[in-house]
Amino acid sequence: MIRVKIISFTAQGAQTAARASAVLTDCCVERYARGVDSSLQHTKLSRMVQQAMVDCDLIVFVGATGIAVRMCAPFLQGKQYDPAVVVIDEQGKFVISLLSGHLGGANAQAQVLADGIHAQAVITTATDGRSAFAVDSWAKAHGCTVHEVDQIKHVSGAILAEQAVGFQSDFPIVGVLPKGLAQDGNSGIVVSVRTGQKPFVHTLHLVPKILTLGIGCRRGIPMEEIERAVNSVLKEEQIPLSAVYAVASIDVKKDELGLCTFCQEHGLPFLTYTAQELLEVQGEFSASAFVQHTVGVDNVCERSALQASEGGRLVRRKTPCGGITVALAMRDWEVVF
Repeated sequence: MIRVKIISFTAQGAQTAARASAVLTDCCVERYARGVDSSLQHTKLSRMVQQAMVDCDLIVFVGATGIAVRMCAPFLQGKQYDPAVVVIDEQGKFVISLLSGHLGGANAQAQVLADGIHAQAVITTATDGRSAFAVDSWAKAHGCTVHEVDQIKHVSGAILAEQAVGFQSDFPIVGVLPKGLAQDGNSGIVVSVRTGQKPFVHTLHLVPKILTLGIGCRRGIPMEEIERAVNSVLKEEQIPLSAVYAVASIDVKKDELGLCTFCQEHGLPFLTYTAQELLEVQGEFSASAFVQHTVGVDNVCERSALQASEGGRLVRRKTPCGGITVALAMRDWEVVF
């Protein structure tokens, strides 16, 4: 769920903030009406904004753009980290996408808010102004991570200059490539879970989050060893952790501290399955008599990774790493335009 903080400064602004809040029905919204709500009179605005920059996906200022700029500027980290920031004038006439228009989704949120409160959206990003393909917006909308954020400027710059931008994909393509994308170009986009190949001078990898990580381990294995084993396998495969959307194992490991901590540290769901559920997974697996005797199924990491992949396929078979076994499975996916 999108976490939103709406900050207003006047009585009129508080009314506009309430209208904006009513539009964001699928979000977790907190409203701060400074100058109106007496409980906030001792709350320092800069501290509030600093915390919001960390905790929130969207910050909406109802007031002057200058206030929003001055409040956010000291806490900016980069477009891959900063939340979306939108400004609405207190009368609710204009909704301005101020920060993280593409990756953060501020452009889309500004349009939603403008439509909802019957205002004019103000979006200044060049690709949107020209209705050109915006690679970072497409990536966000299709669940991909932009691996080299610094390369966005080269790809977008080439598109705006009407130069060919290369495009390669490890996945089937549905629809017609957007204008400007071609087979070759000085700058180019690669859609893949692997980021080792750089076929263009300026290569931008878009990494779909479609992998499941199956893990088996000895009881009591610390989180640091699990992380080391996972990182080793991912490095060998040239796959970033951002491609992984879940970790899976057998249900007897559901309270395994090292595994649970690893998942919490990286914000990954931890899915567990019974021995019977894993036995029902179809395929050829690296069988272990010891594992069969211990937990009732011949392989944990491969079977659990495949079970969690929703009908996918193994892309890395069982890899032992000192009391830990790791496997990777990938669900089916398509590039859709």
